[in-house]
Amino acid sequence: MNLVSAFDVGRICIKTEGRDAGKRCVIVETLDKNFVICSGPEAVTGVRRRRVNMNHLKPLGEKLEIIKGASDEEIAPLMKK
Repeated sequence: MNLVSAFDVGRICIKTEGRDAGKRCVIVETLDKNFVICSGPEAVTGVRRRRVNMNHLKPLGEKLEIIKGASDEEIAPLMKK
């Protein structure tokens, strides 16, 4: 599996490490080959928007149609579905 396509904007993932381990989040922006910006958003899943190492994420088959850098207010209704 190509890691670049697995970790594109809008991909829903499960965090595997840290305080949010086991929770769902969505990739909002790709920073480089190792890091992405993820958001829960916090009001929905409890995951705050932050930089995350790709090795600490498990990508799921689901993907949201969002733009790069989408706000938590734009993501929240999509994640509730």
